[in-house]
Amino acid sequence: MWRMDNTDLPLVAALGASDYRATDARLTVASLIAERAGHFTAADLVAAARVQHRGLGRATIFRALDMFAELGVIERLDLPSGDHAYVACERVHHHHVVCSNCGRTADVDDAGLNAVTTEVARRTGFRIDTHRLELFGLCPDCATDAAARTSLEEAR
Repeated sequence: MWRMDNTDLPLVAALGASDYRATDARLTVASLIAERAGHFTAADLVAAARVQHRGLGRATIFRALDMFAELGVIERLDLPSGDHAYVACERVHHHHVVCSNCGRTADVDDAGLNAVTTEVARRTGFRIDTHRLELFGLCPDCATDAAARTSLEEAR
């Protein structure tokens, strides 16, 4: 099993502060996640582990993903396609904006949503315990590329 030396990764720090053991498999999954930019799927991690000869199976990766999600250092995203992915994130309440093209993600703080949930609770009589928001669109780079492509197509 590959041994990770970089213990300053947020996922490793969260693991160390939890009641979970820092096993080689969990440290390896933390390293695979840290290598990702933007969102990733469990299949992405399985493929990376296989290519890098890390010796991890699918079930081990899924269990580690569940554990890191429980610790609040990754979150599951429900993609518009119906699939789901994960993103590494801070352990504070926030929302995500996700590029539909390249998968780049950004964390977004409250942005006025607490007022919206308060109003929804008032109108419906529900007690809102939690909420989650994921916004999908094009990041600035992909939007620029798309605009350039559109300009080229219109010029033809």
